[in-house]
Amino acid sequence: MQKNGIVGAGGAGFPSYGKLTDGASLLVINCIECEPLMYTDYTLVKEKLPDIVAGAQAIMEFGHIPNAILAIKAYRAQTLGLEDGQTLGEGIHVKTVPNIYPMGDEINLIYQVTGRLIKPGNLPITQGVIVYNVETVYNTRAAIRDDKPVTEKWLTIGGDIPEAYVVRVPVGMRISDVLAVTNVKVPEHYVMFDGGPSMGIMKNPASDVVCKTTNALIIVPDNIPAVVQKKRTVEENLRLAASVCCQCTRCTDLCPRHLLGYPLEPHKMVRATLSAAQESPELIRNASLCCSCDICGSFACCQGISPMMVIKEYKKILAQNKIKYTAGPDDVYKPDPDREYRMLTSGKWKEAIGVARFDKHPTYIPEKLKAHRVEIRMSQHIGAPSIPCVEVGADVTTGQMIANAGNGLSVPQYASIDGRVTFVDASRIIIEVQD
Repeated sequence: MQKNGIVGAGGAGFPSYGKLTDGASLLVINCIECEPLMYTDYTLVKEKLPDIVAGAQAIMEFGHIPNAILAIKAYRAQTLGLEDGQTLGEGIHVKTVPNIYPMGDEINLIYQVTGRLIKPGNLPITQGVIVYNVETVYNTRAAIRDDKPVTEKWLTIGGDIPEAYVVRVPVGMRISDVLAVTNVKVPEHYVMFDGGPSMGIMKNPASDVVCKTTNALIIVPDNIPAVVQKKRTVEENLRLAASVCCQCTRCTDLCPRHLLGYPLEPHKMVRATLSAAQESPELIRNASLCCSCDICGSFACCQGISPMMVIKEYKKILAQNKIKYTAGPDDVYKPDPDREYRMLTSGKWKEAIGVARFDKHPTYIPEKLKAHRVEIRMSQHIGAPSIPCVEVGADVTTGQMIANAGNGLSVPQYASIDGRVTFVDASRIIIEVQD
């Protein structure tokens, strides 16, 4: 995994080898894809299920993990001809879950499919669980069976466009080239998310590139709630929080982490002030438990406040002070008995953020898109940046190492096309096809 540059493909980018450790009894293959308009993982399971199973078996063998489950939404499992409990391989079974947002959140998913509650601030391995995105498991199979590094990315192109697609592209391909090849345009007064419209980040299609963590390019109008909420400045969010919050507690009542029994209360986060948080960071320690789903802002709040955006500012303060909430060994947490009735269906969530009308089943393009220029970034993962090991003018081939892993938690980078290195610095390497 480390040698071949495998990182969390679902968007987090954590170097996957770092999760493998003794004590795991269950591997969870995350195919939930709780973000609206996304079909990347669904298409992978549809097209490459035997490879995913082979990847899971390899991980299970290395980690001495006796069991694995493919976690997938029930309605998607049905369209794929899969049933809850179905055996996919020795020790590997299907587990279906309801169509709930944000079921793809690792902590919620583990509880939903196993009944095991990860204590606040703890890692899944404390309950014997390792979770990998389905594309990560697929990449593991390629690394072990074919010694193939990560040089391509599966992603959805969707949103308010005539036709949605799922494609494979070389890592580092310019987003503008991806859109040109698929004949997709970003009209005036539209934005593009790298990732889903809920937790994704707005990117510039003219200058950004596909990274190992890019799992969707979602194009939507700039006047829908999903965009308006994200375009607010920090100052606007803090001013709203301080002036109009009525302390109804609805944000806390519907918070997915709070419903699991976590001591996270968004309404109290809103009531706190930035100056107090800066003065006494311990007061906001619980902010580190937020999963950034934004149910509190885009669905729960009747005043237009986004507690999540306030909490993001608090998280920065906690990071600066190296503070986080960690449960003690004797602390006891219990999910809310009403959790099942307060969970938010994905349909309601799509309506709340204004994207329901853009949801369409994609066309899968099996041939990998061709790129004439790629920009391989050294920080496509959590941890130390990769370190370039090629110089300008070097001719490279697909799969050739072009950057070593950095010191500590890190992975190397590989050329995703055949070509010549035309630019190198500490942050990126550019490769171009030579005529």
